[in-house]
Amino acid sequence: MPPDAPNMASLKILLAAPRGFCAGVDRAILVVERALAKYGAPVYVRHEIVHNSHVVDTLRGQGAVFVEELDEVPEGRPVVFSAHGVPKSVPAAAEARHLLYVDATCPLVSKVHVEAERHFRQGHQIVLIGHANHPEVVGTMGQLPPGAMILVQSVEDAETFEPQDPDNLAYVTQTTLSVDDTTEIVAVLRRRFPKIALPRKEDICYATTNRQAAVKAIAARCETILVVGSPSSSNSNRLVEVAQKSGAQHAYLVEDESKIDWSRIVPGSTIGVTAGASAPEFLVGEVIAAARKRFDVTVEEIPVTTETVKFSLPRILSA
Repeated sequence: MPPDAPNMASLKILLAAPRGFCAGVDRAILVVERALAKYGAPVYVRHEIVHNSHVVDTLRGQGAVFVEELDEVPEGRPVVFSAHGVPKSVPAAAEARHLLYVDATCPLVSKVHVEAERHFRQGHQIVLIGHANHPEVVGTMGQLPPGAMILVQSVEDAETFEPQDPDNLAYVTQTTLSVDDTTEIVAVLRRRFPKIALPRKEDICYATTNRQAAVKAIAARCETILVVGSPSSSNSNRLVEVAQKSGAQHAYLVEDESKIDWSRIVPGSTIGVTAGASAPEFLVGEVIAAARKRFDVTVEEIPVTTETVKFSLPRILSA
């Protein structure tokens, strides 16, 4: 507590739990670190390994080089594919150049890829519920030939798109969507196309679901919720939307404590703090430390579940 705390206004912080890194993000970061240890620097990474500038900067400092396309990778150096997944054309291009590549695609994204291919082999046209141009969506659509998959982004899209054969459809989803919004879209699809084939298991990943549930658990008690995460992070943006729909008066996405507009935080109020699945926990600690410089802060963590999921590394790194 600061020395002048008795003269400071109070602020209560409700910490959502779970928050921050998920198993897929942990694995992706470890893939880059292990590749650096095994092959030495530089190790190239196609696109941001996860959507967080702090993570990217840390790995860059260790010797990772981030590029947009494979033609920026020199001969003889390894390249890592990001956690979001890549179209099939990318590993094919790497093999054509005899590049050593390590695939850090989250296993839960890979599950969606496998599911889409299974539906394709069964002759279904596939509806992909997701956001255009997101790397995960680009990667998933790139598992199949052009036209095999239709992107549906909203309830409106679901109401209006026309499939090739209404009786021969299946759907899959991006893993980082709003659970509630996706449920509404799926309801429209099932009403319009009663024979549509469903995923064998929910595609929205456990971490996305849990972080949204944790925000719902605190939102009604909070005037403001701060979501720590990158503007390019789909799951972080969804947490802001969930907070706004679940009772918080205000919700803001902040990359770190330096981006917080403290004039928006009402003295004596209760605020919530959470973090997207690609945001390191130290950023949450810095937000709380920054609050303590301005307020007499009390912190209460509100857990809704405990996560124990872990993913093994690609065999090429464990050999």
